Amino acid sequence: MDIREKVLSVKKENSMAEMLFMEEASAMAERHSAAEELCADKGNAAGKRRTERKGKKNNSGQRKPQEQPYERFLRFGAENLTEAELLAIIIRTGTREKSALQLAEQVLSLARYPKEGLLGLYEVTLDELQGINGIGEVKAVKLKCLAELSMRMSTAKAAQGMNFTSSGQVAAYFMEKLRHRETECVILVCMDAKGQMICERKLSEGSVNMSLISPREIFLAALENRAVNIILVHNHPSGDPSPSKADKVLTFQVRDSGEQIGIPLLDHVVIGDNRYVSFKEANWFYEA
Repeated sequence: MDIREKVLSVKKENSMAEMLFMEEASAMAERHSAAEELCADKGNAAGKRRTERKGKKNNSGQRKPQEQPYERFLRFGAENLTEAELLAIIIRTGTREKSALQLAEQVLSLARYPKEGLLGLYEVTLDELQGINGIGEVKAVKLKCLAELSMRMSTAKAAQGMNFTSSGQVAAYFMEKLRHRETECVILVCMDAKGQMICERKLSEGSVNMSLISPREIFLAALENRAVNIILVHNHPSGDPSPSKADKVLTFQVRDSGEQIGIPLLDHVVIGDNRYVSFKEANWFYEA
């Protein structure tokens, strides 16, 4: 074979090698592209599944943070909150173990039958409140003040335009306020010419002897409040409303003084445990 033929042979071999190399490179590129597409598809599918799972958790509320009572108050107003949520806002902070809402629910559970919920909070003592882990003296005092304010607001609303035309109305108005007290409390009810209550004035508390109250201080309070008529109300912690001898003596003294001053004593109502006795109903005003 001469030199010319050798050169042609070498060129032919090189051309075939280049062609094979190009074909192999093209095949590798196609395989690489297919692999990238496959990975991309898998990645997109996985991402879609994660998004779907996240969406489901959010929709089911499992991962969504719970809205606090304060935020619920701002969004919906106080009228749409439960009693526990309202108390939780007053309590404000909880402990590591319990939220303010859980503490509020525990506070409400202290209420005794038949007064449950917020109505029963009035009867719960400071010691009972402080027995709850997370309710210290400050929070306990706030809760008792809240109960007292609620009672006073309720009483003030009930008293507006009230006309004490019967002893039963007087007893019903003061029954829940006085029947659970462990000490004796004497109240003067000042009334206008139409029989509507102007105010109620506590004359004493803690005494077990009505003779310690003088007609003088009763009528000083009546004149101060411009009363036209007055009614006396007091409770017996024993639960028995039967008037004592001292009750009768004071009643007759006030009756006589009222006639002279021009501020008549219309009645003296003694409150017991779901019972009452009225001097007017019993016609004791006519006794000596």
